[in-house]
Amino acid sequence: MNCAYIFLADGFEETEALATLDVLRRGGVQAYLISTSDQFHVTGSHDIQVIADMTYGIFCSETEELDPSDALIFPGGMPGTRNLAEDEDLITLMRDHYAEGGIVAAICAAPGLVVSQLPTLAGKRFTCYDGFEAAPIEKGGQYVKAPAVTDGNLITGRGPAFAIDFGLAIVEKMRGEEKAAEVRAGLLL
Repeated sequence: MNCAYIFLADGFEETEALATLDVLRRGGVQAYLISTSDQFHVTGSHDIQVIADMTYGIFCSETEELDPSDALIFPGGMPGTRNLAEDEDLITLMRDHYAEGGIVAAICAAPGLVVSQLPTLAGKRFTCYDGFEAAPIEKGGQYVKAPAVTDGNLITGRGPAFAIDFGLAIVEKMRGEEKAAEVRAGLLL
């Protein structure tokens, strides 16, 4: 069964991480919060502390091989997104997973700072937080001002207000349209 891994660095955007996690679990996706440090406690950009399911070290030792149907998810928030973008091991993992056809999902500033580190985004449609579109456009991406955008194995979300839309887009990709509609109805959307 495919899994979703949400990577948290200190300063992450809480709504984007936790609303996405909630929607994924409602959709029957095995979803985990991964601390990018060796600490389980991660502090969000609004000083909310979260306990991750595992640290990056545990994730690396327990996850033998990612399947292309697995999703690597990157929330926004500052300085969390910058911390994710500066983590060379994590960026290498993302690049390799994406190159093998794996799902990469990013919201808010993460498409601009993290996803833009993919070798190319030629022709890929994406969205992001206003002001973070330049780097993905330089890589050939096509900016769309929408709540969430899915283009092949790339899923992007605009910002905190659209975290549920972003989560639903991931559920649809991982579990299908019917399951996403079921979750949407359960959320009264």
